[in-house]
Amino acid sequence: MTKTYARLTPLADSLPASVPFVGPETQERARGRAFAARLGANENAFGPSPKAINAMAQAARDVWKYGDPENFDLRTALAEHLGISADNIMVGEGIDGLLGYLTRLIIGPGDVVVTSQGAYPTFNYHVAGFGGRIETVPYVDDREDPAALIARAAEVGAKLIYIANPDNPMGTWHDAATMQRMIDAVPEGCLLVLDEAYVEFAPDGTAPDLVADDPRVIRMRTFSKAYGMAGARIGYGIGARELITAFHKIRNHFGMCRISQAGALAALQDQDYLHRTVTNVADAKRRIADIARGNNLTTLPSATNFVSVDCGGDGAFARAVLEALIAQDVFVRMPFASPQSRCIRVSAGRPEELEIFAAALPSALATARG
Repeated sequence: MTKTYARLTPLADSLPASVPFVGPETQERARGRAFAARLGANENAFGPSPKAINAMAQAARDVWKYGDPENFDLRTALAEHLGISADNIMVGEGIDGLLGYLTRLIIGPGDVVVTSQGAYPTFNYHVAGFGGRIETVPYVDDREDPAALIARAAEVGAKLIYIANPDNPMGTWHDAATMQRMIDAVPEGCLLVLDEAYVEFAPDGTAPDLVADDPRVIRMRTFSKAYGMAGARIGYGIGARELITAFHKIRNHFGMCRISQAGALAALQDQDYLHRTVTNVADAKRRIADIARGNNLTTLPSATNFVSVDCGGDGAFARAVLEALIAQDVFVRMPFASPQSRCIRVSAGRPEELEIFAAALPSALATARG
C-alpha cells in the first residue's frame, strides 16, 4: 500500500508545536488536583453581567443556527457606544483571533515586525506563523517605550508595530498624549497595532481620541477583561474602513458563535454592571498591594485587572516563588523577560481567593529563599 502523509509547508514544519501559555487546566491535569485560587490568567473573576448570562442562555436554544456572519447587531451597538461607524469595526474570536487575521493580511516571509521584548507572546506566535521577523526593544522603567518602538520601526522598515496600553504583562500605562504622539510618528508604510484590552480599567486620559478612519493605527478591544467573558471569545478591532474591509478576504465568517454575540450585546448594554466590576477590581488590586506590603514586597502601579508584585530578586527567585505558590494550589504567572521577570503577576480575584494567596505567600517566599 502506498504510504501517504500530510505534507506541511517548510515554514510550518520548522515551527515548534507549542502554545504561548500553559493553561491552568493543563497544570491541574498534570498536578492531579484543581487550583484553590485561579489568579494567573488575567480573567475577570467577578464574571459577566447577569443580563449577559441570561441572554446567552436564551440564545442557546437557537444554537442549531449559525451565528450572523456579519455580527451586525453587535457591530451596530458598538458603533453607537463608541460614536463611530460600524464600517470601522471588525468583530472576531477575541483579540488573539484578530491579531492572527491581521498578521495574515500584512505579514509574509521576511517581513519585519517591531514589538517590546517580553510583551504579549501570542502576537509573536502569529508573526512567526506567517514567517515574519520580530525586532524587539526593551522596556524602560517597566513600561513599553513608544519612542524606541517608532525609531526601531523606521530603522528596519517594519510593517507592523505592536504595543499594549495598558500593558500586559506589567500593568503599567502611558497617557493619551504620549500615545497620540506615537500614532503621529508612525513611519510611512507601517501600521501601529494598539492593544487596548484593559482600557476600561485605566484612568481617564489613557486612551487617545478615537479617530476611527486614521490609517496609521488599528485599535484592539475585547469583552474578555472588564466584561468578564474571556471564555466567549469576543474581540473587536477599530480601524480605517479599507483595512476593516480587508479582513473579509481571509477571516472565518462563521467564527463567532451566536451565543457569544448575544452575550456581548447584552453585556455592552449593562454599563452599570461594568462600572461595579471596575470598582471591585480596584478594591482587589488594593488588597493585593496590601498583601505584598505585608511581606515587605512592592507592587507596580496597575491600570489593568492584575498587579505585578516585585519579589525583590531576579527571575530565578520569582520563578521559585511562583512554583511554591503553585505547590500550595495558587495559580499565578510571571513575565518572561528580564528584568521584568523579577515579578509575579496576580489577577484581581475575589476576596476569598486573595485570602488564600495571602496565606500562601509567606511560606512561598520562605521556600524560595531556601
